[in-house]
Amino acid sequence: MRKLRAPLGPVVVDPVGTALGDEDRERFTHPAVGAVILFARNYENPEQLTLLVEDIKRLREPELLVCVDHEGGRVQRFREGFTLVPPMRELGRQWDRDRDAAKALARALGYIMGSELAAHGVDFSFAPVLDLDYGGSSVIGDRALHFDPIAVGALARCLVEGFAGAGMAAVGKHFPGHGYATADSHVAVPTDERPLQEVLKKDVAPYKAAIEGGLAAIMPAHVVYTQADREPAGYSKYWLQEMLRGKLGFDGLVFSDDLSMEGASVAGGPAERARAALAAGCDLLLLCNDHAAQDALLESLKDAPPPAAGRLERMRHKGGRDLRKSVAYREAQLLLEKARA
Repeated sequence: MRKLRAPLGPVVVDPVGTALGDEDRERFTHPAVGAVILFARNYENPEQLTLLVEDIKRLREPELLVCVDHEGGRVQRFREGFTLVPPMRELGRQWDRDRDAAKALARALGYIMGSELAAHGVDFSFAPVLDLDYGGSSVIGDRALHFDPIAVGALARCLVEGFAGAGMAAVGKHFPGHGYATADSHVAVPTDERPLQEVLKKDVAPYKAAIEGGLAAIMPAHVVYTQADREPAGYSKYWLQEMLRGKLGFDGLVFSDDLSMEGASVAGGPAERARAALAAGCDLLLLCNDHAAQDALLESLKDAPPPAAGRLERMRHKGGRDLRKSVAYREAQLLLEKARA
């Protein structure tokens, strides 16, 4: 198959298995594709991962971005051959004991995750989670750093700085905050009925700190904040344009959350969901684990304008050398070992 030379498109898709087949190659060279997200089913071992990513990147010029959900705890797609990162709640517990130690450990974990992913060609992870831990959301749970916005903002900023030290951009999620809504947006349409000022004061606050720390991308929640807009945040011009771009001054990339989730269903089918997300201000659209729907979505967006190239390039890993051999990587591992002792 000839290499496609064309701007990257607005859709993020996923491979079928652990190696590319003809179906994958055809899909990934569709002009509407801009990135590939990997899941646990796409991973066997570090060597296989490197070959898979190299194969993906040979298909296009510019190369497709390759990403993964790699937060630590229960959301870590690659395990064998990778450091097992604790749930982010452990950083919050460390914060309650020793704030400086918690911030140092957060930078170390960001550096470890970034270094290990980059060593296999992965460009970025969808991390960190900036949702507050209100104690009622099962889908967030121990993925949240803390219930205190100051703690979440400070620790998230350190994670962002740790990723950046490894040459990797970070993605904050789920804007403006999924921690209060109890329903799981994978299977329901969650609502958050709190007064708008409470959401702004508490849930949005960590984003200010993370953006100041260099956060390159943000993913909005499939949650309806009833006192602000009748649309979920990922379809809301209020949240993405007035608040995120306007009030917070964010100029990075905005990813939709997975449009195959039930929380995205209020807009209609895949094509309608995509149009709603793009109109609201999303740059890249995820539609995962449904290849027939992906193909229909890609065809509906075959003439869509490409995302801003500068925002896309900011997500590409910067570097090339294997940072796992660096002094900084060894020091980060020592900090993690000390925290576990």
